Amino acid sequence: MSWLPRKRIIVPFDFSDESFAAVRLARSFVEDAGALHVVHVLPELTATEPGVIWATIDDTSRMNHAREAMEERLKDVPGIEINVGFGDPGHVITDLAQEIGADLIVIPSHGRTGVKRLLLGSVAERVVRMAHCPVLVLRQ
Repeated sequence: MSWLPRKRIIVPFDFSDESFAAVRLARSFVEDAGALHVVHVLPELTATEPGVIWATIDDTSRMNHAREAMEERLKDVPGIEINVGFGDPGHVITDLAQEIGADLIVIPSHGRTGVKRLLLGSVAERVVRMAHCPVLVLRQ
């Protein structure tokens, strides 16, 4: 029996083993795989100097590549909703949660501490602060 039979769950996905484990755990919470929304957030690219390479990189191809990579990595969890966004992960995740009326966000914590956390920030921490629904943070 699923914990949240007709509820929507979001799982941020960064291709780490921890995020894959979060997807599998969240899948066990719902009866319908379509209620599970897995989201990968791409950083927005900005050119520091004009160059030819920037003309060859477009958001659509980046999004398609990310979606294909997610489908390949998550093929063992069929029927889930795959989402790709651009920008700050904390904002993209919480905005999607509000947009679809999510009942829960399941997010792994990579356990950064000290200087790494100060410099890189914590996506899980930002999601907990900004989310309009419960957040389950999985520690490694």
